[in-house]
Amino acid sequence: MDLINAQIELSNPKDRNINPVVVKCSVDTGSLHLCIPEHIALQLELEELYKREVTTADGKRHLVPYMGLLAIRFENRACFTGALVFGDEVLLGAVPMEDMDILTSPSKQALIVNPESPNIALPLSKLL
Repeated sequence: MDLINAQIELSNPKDRNINPVVVKCSVDTGSLHLCIPEHIALQLELEELYKREVTTADGKRHLVPYMGLLAIRFENRACFTGALVFGDEVLLGAVPMEDMDILTSPSKQALIVNPESPNIALPLSKLL
């Protein structure tokens, strides 16, 4: 299966004078968080909240900045999140996808709004 890519908008909700950036991202449902390259964090003037340790696919561990607050927009969906500053491309993980109620469509090889809730996000939020 080919890697799914999508176009998303990233912005700094703490300072609306900073222009949002529209970026191509790789979609990875096996990853949890949003990962952004350093130049995006600098462009959006994000604040480092703390460091987090991440483990990459090769088993290596890296201490990386966790920046925030960040807004993500895809089609008619948006969410607030933090981002790991790591790598040279934007990687959209499962947590912000779940928050925005967006899915990957294997047949279309695309990121899509959940067809069961096309007008408003309906993330799973049940108490057990």
